[in-house]
Amino acid sequence: MFSLGSWLPALPGLAWGWALLDALLQGLVGACAVSVLCSLLKVYLYIQCLNDPKRQAEKEAIGAQRRVLEPLHVLVLTGVLALVGPRVAALVVLEFSLRAVSTLLSLGKGAHSSQLYLQCQYSLGCGVSCGLSFLLEGAPHGTSNLALAAGLAGLLAVYARRLARHVCTLYELHSRARYCGVCIFLLAAGHGIPRLLRNALAVTFVVADVAAVELINRDFLSAAEAVRFWTPLTICYTLLVIYMQGENGTEPPGPRPSVYQTVLVRMGGLFILLLTVGRWSDIFHVFISLLGELWCLLRAGVMLEVCRRQ
Repeated sequence: MFSLGSWLPALPGLAWGWALLDALLQGLVGACAVSVLCSLLKVYLYIQCLNDPKRQAEKEAIGAQRRVLEPLHVLVLTGVLALVGPRVAALVVLEFSLRAVSTLLSLGKGAHSSQLYLQCQYSLGCGVSCGLSFLLEGAPHGTSNLALAAGLAGLLAVYARRLARHVCTLYELHSRARYCGVCIFLLAAGHGIPRLLRNALAVTFVVADVAAVELINRDFLSAAEAVRFWTPLTICYTLLVIYMQGENGTEPPGPRPSVYQTVLVRMGGLFILLLTVGRWSDIFHVFISLLGELWCLLRAGVMLEVCRRQ
């Protein structure tokens, strides 16, 4: 494959520029993955609300989301993911994976949580970015591969967005008339969207977890240094998961403060941990991650409210 920088001289400034381009492309792929996730969840929730006469107001709220904000969401999230360092991104991935496993075990076999899918948006973006960074590390044509991945991810995001727009506009009519192949397929198999997302996210986070551990361990020069980092990290994350499980069992009926409170507690714990064993650049990246988490949740506010009432 042709390398974008193979014909240019090896200058320090050019190397920095290619590194920035790689970070932006990784962020774009992660943002597109989040966009696909939100679009498919939007399709699923819209169909669920349409099939329930008591939830017509929620259906209208989902369909009334502004479409012009979707490209802005991808653009901002791309910038956030490009700014976040691999170390903090890896920690975000590991924390969410631990919390997701704990939540799924508490839900029971065969159950799923649409709200958990929405809460994993930023972690998914970090996971995709970490996975690409790990898989393409040292590759001779890494930038070209990232550009190809970004193009494919962009196509998937565009088509998923078009699907969501089509469903919110015409699904009600087409599902009754039975003359649209896409809507007929969703009418028959739309209930399987959560299972599809669960399997895709499971594969993504397994790869991301392996990449995250490797990205963190490569900074340590000795086993003792690694132990000094992983021991407080394990204790911190274990206590955090226990706290979150306790909150889920005792939280008040209004969930909106709880969702944002969860983000603040998670990022606060990560901030305190990195003050002890991290670098100053990690502290900055934690604040960027907090903005990314809040941006994703604000963008999905309507769907979070629908999931709460589901």
